[in-house]
Amino acid sequence: MNIQEFIENFASQFDETELEEFTPETNFKQLDEWSSLAALSIIAMVDDEYDVIIKGNDIINSNTIQDLYDIIEKQK
Repeated sequence: MNIQEFIENFASQFDETELEEFTPETNFKQLDEWSSLAALSIIAMVDDEYDVIIKGNDIINSNTIQDLYDIIEKQK
């Protein structure tokens, strides 16, 4: 897994936000589409794509896509 692949998978969970808006520095909680359902989609995507279990606290403690990526990388 690399950060660009993760960003593409992360972005695929959003219907209205363009891929170009997603970077490692994107504060995903500031996205208009961000919601508890989006968080659940991200948790499911990480489990399916990377076979890593993240928890709600992992998302709460992350601000950027890079933060979340780093958490996942540590668990692999």
